[in-house]
Amino acid sequence: MRGVRVRAGVLGVGLLVSAATGCGLMSSGDEDRGPITVGMTDAVTGLDPAGTYDVGSWALHSNVYQSLLTFTPGSSVPVPDAAERCGFQGEDLRTFTCTLREGLKFTNGHDLTVDDVKFSFDRIRRIKSPQGPGPLLDTLDGVRTAGRTVTFRLKVPDATFPFKIATGAGAVVDSRTYPADRLHEGATVDGSGPYVLKEYRQGARAELRPNGAYRGAVRREGEPVTVRYFRDPAALARAWQRRSVDVVGRQLPPTVIAEQSPSDAGVKMMETSGPTSRSMVFNLRDGSPVKDVAVRRAVAAVVDRTALARDIHRRTVEPLYSLVPQGLTGHATSFFDAYPEPDPARARTLLRQAGVTQPVRFTLAYSQGAATGEEAALLKKQLEATGLFEVTTRHVEWKEFIEGYARGAYDAYCLTWVADFPDPDTFITPLVGAGSALHTGYSSARVEKLIRDAQRNSQRGSVAEEVREIQRIVAEDVPLLPLWQKKEYTLGNSGISGTQYLSDGTGILRLWQLGRI
Repeated sequence: MRGVRVRAGVLGVGLLVSAATGCGLMSSGDEDRGPITVGMTDAVTGLDPAGTYDVGSWALHSNVYQSLLTFTPGSSVPVPDAAERCGFQGEDLRTFTCTLREGLKFTNGHDLTVDDVKFSFDRIRRIKSPQGPGPLLDTLDGVRTAGRTVTFRLKVPDATFPFKIATGAGAVVDSRTYPADRLHEGATVDGSGPYVLKEYRQGARAELRPNGAYRGAVRREGEPVTVRYFRDPAALARAWQRRSVDVVGRQLPPTVIAEQSPSDAGVKMMETSGPTSRSMVFNLRDGSPVKDVAVRRAVAAVVDRTALARDIHRRTVEPLYSLVPQGLTGHATSFFDAYPEPDPARARTLLRQAGVTQPVRFTLAYSQGAATGEEAALLKKQLEATGLFEVTTRHVEWKEFIEGYARGAYDAYCLTWVADFPDPDTFITPLVGAGSALHTGYSSARVEKLIRDAQRNSQRGSVAEEVREIQRIVAEDVPLLPLWQKKEYTLGNSGISGTQYLSDGTGILRLWQLGRI
């Protein structure tokens, strides 16, 4: 939520994905060597898939839980994992079925059955956690089971549904150990993924060991891995410089990436072109100082993205002028078309014509990520230099941050969004659709209709017209302001193989691909 290039996939109406043979894990070799250590700053907010929809949690979940479908490296179409095969029934894209593999077991020894699959989807919708993956299941109407078959009935046609259940939203949990109506507590996981979570210490480490009972799409048994969690990018960078970690990914300070020499034979730097974007998100609820669209348009008319990319992120990011990043079907430059250059005079006119009292005072919150404090400071400087705004910046710890924006605690906040799957919908429905994961209070009947029009198109490369129109409306309404997009970089020491497969823009962290040379 992640290097090969992400492609917008084509998913046929009669999509049928079947499992390859030989689905058991094959050993990678010497088990006596110590665990491979991976450093991260992305915090894990919880171990229960029903209560999480963030990069750090899903990175861990993708190793210890299993979904019906998954993405193999470089693939733009999901393949079976816990399922033996899946496909739409009929041409209306409203009935999707999967046949479960035989012999699946949770790491506690319980059999994994179709009842567990249904239970897992039902509890997400029942619990309705504000921090959970519910927005990805907005088109799901109900789940039925018969034999080894799971049938999903959708409210409306949705060609993106297979993509969605290949994410952490589709993680299957044990119905005998996870409560049906509340989140699972504690530091244990009953999953069926490629790894067993042997030990977990919140904010410190996760000890992972290969799951010998795993059956699914992964053909290679990974080596033992220890994931170490660091408080901030600076701490991660220090650990990397001391080589106290073997692999680091995401959220390294821009200077570390910018100064990395290609001639350093002791380091492998892998580039992932899967899109990651960052936006300033606005609270449109009653009482918010940015509820008036004129205020949000004035902010859009002032922010200088080029300066952010150059001065703060050392050109490791690219200015982004639309909701959907470059590289995905339908990408446009809607915000550049509407606000081509920073223009304080235009911002002043927008506020005056709307009768908005100046300066507009609002709070801008931010949390984890590389250079987020410096970024917020520059945004504040740009806005206040016009005399039109007074901005109070506020750093908030990650768990408090996501809980805060869910209840509307901030006037505006900066958030990084990582693709869940290789399709433009991953940057549309969860961000500006009904029931948005951003909890902004934004609602647009025009956007909602275009989302549904695009979702009923099984040829995913042919939704560009709808996607561009959505982006035009978003630039008009400004519920959020895109700032930049970037590639992700993974650094590993030369004695570690498989870092090129670790992440590819589908939200999966493939720790099982890592090995010692």
